[in-house]
Amino acid sequence: MSTDEVRHLIQALCSGKLTLDEVAARFRSRTWPETAVRDPQNYLELAKAAQRDPEPDVPGSFDEVTAAYDRGELTREQYRTLAHAVADAINREAGRNGAG
Repeated sequence: MSTDEVRHLIQALCSGKLTLDEVAARFRSRTWPETAVRDPQNYLELAKAAQRDPEPDVPGSFDEVTAAYDRGELTREQYRTLAHAVADAINREAGRNGAG
């Protein structure tokens, strides 16, 4: 799976080459990389976390969808539909791994 896949799918949606339903279906069928940072376990870790710069976007992750929405490339409806598709994929994967 290419790390450029999400960007290309969003570009195809914006240009009209793919419909929202087609992009959502592809989002549902792919595996999404984890982007969550471990929660601080004590006050020292919390203080250090507050001083760090935000983590960079993870290529091929939902970060790219959020960034496209923030840039105005996706409408609220498109963002919501794609977010649900990603959640479906993550939940499916968690079920396979016994975490669901």
